[in-house]
Amino acid sequence: QVQLVESGGGLVQAGGSLRLSCAASRIFVGSYAMAWYRQAPGKQRELVASTTITGITDYADSVKGRFTISRDSAKNTVYLQMNSLQPEDTAGYYCAAAVSGAVVRTRPSYWGQGTQVTVSS
Repeated sequence: QVQLVESGGGLVQAGGSLRLSCAASRIFVGSYAMAWYRQAPGKQRELVASTTITGITDYADSVKGRFTISRDSAKNTVYLQMNSLQPEDTAGYYCAAAVSGAVVRTRPSYWGQGTQVTVSS
């Protein structure tokens, strides 16, 4: 059974940083496009960042320059480094995987359970 498990969320003050981790089981993250989504209460789910199998990255305009998606294939883990956090970044963050960048950005095949990020002002 494919499993994606996020960790690293928490409460942080505006301007602070967090690193989210997505540990994969029964898939090799080096063979999948990966993404991070977020969803705040009452808002639509938003694609935050993605990386293709070949390492091409894409970011939502709202996080460009502040967030970085990366992959450590040896650890079978994907990360989201979040810097200069703002209250508007408060949301549940979800890891996702699919066979290509186009698919992971639209209809991911696998999802994690999410981790909460709360940014206070």
